[in-house]
Amino acid sequence: MLSKRIIACLDVRDGKVVKGVNFEGLREAGDPAELARRYNVEGIDEIVILDVTATVEARQARAHTIAAVAHEIFLPLTVGGGIHSEADAEAAIEAGADKVSLNTAALRTPELITRLAKRYGSQAVIVAIDAKRGAPPAPHQAAPYNVFARSGQSATTRDAIEWAREATERGAGEILLTSIDRDGTKAGFDCEMTAAVSDAVNIPVIASGGAGTFEHFAEVFREGRADAALAASIFHFNEKSVSDLKQYLSTLSIPVRI
Repeated sequence: MLSKRIIACLDVRDGKVVKGVNFEGLREAGDPAELARRYNVEGIDEIVILDVTATVEARQARAHTIAAVAHEIFLPLTVGGGIHSEADAEAAIEAGADKVSLNTAALRTPELITRLAKRYGSQAVIVAIDAKRGAPPAPHQAAPYNVFARSGQSATTRDAIEWAREATERGAGEILLTSIDRDGTKAGFDCEMTAAVSDAVNIPVIASGGAGTFEHFAEVFREGRADAALAASIFHFNEKSVSDLKQYLSTLSIPVRI
């Protein structure tokens, strides 16, 4: 069985790491390079930088932030936010990214997924899906998982499961699935949504949104069938130790890299 990955997310605005709840009320959490250096020592498996205002401000992710973080770590680095074209992806990779994450641009121009997969390989292309639970269409029917673009600001007509399938077919190597309802709440991952997407695709699914306890990670790996779990707040503010989390998961026979 492949090891489950623990991923730290650096949501960056104006060169600083920020974190909010349900994508709102952002507060500063530190310097990206300093946090990356700490995570590299603590044993995190990967780091994701998401420039949370790049798309809204119609610009690329900031190259100097990417380069500063890449300089501090010896593990995979994903960059998202403001990746709208092949040129944007090239700039991020030249700055030090190993993978790029597409969200709004992939929804607007799905063929960009295929172009980047052909150029860099599917392993370098992540499609990020930000989703909220909608109202059930009828009694006793499951609620849809509605996809949002532009950092959760714009609703789309897409369903998360269907969009994950299409993204996979177009060449995505991983899905980064974030529950907007759970984001920053520390109430636990949306295991039901994660399992639905995991079962629908044959590529790794990274669960995001809601991590608050060690038990939440175990739940999303077991019940949500996630391949990786991403968190921000509980790591940034030293609420939980990465090494302690991995030891806990290991005692439950959940395979992790120690």
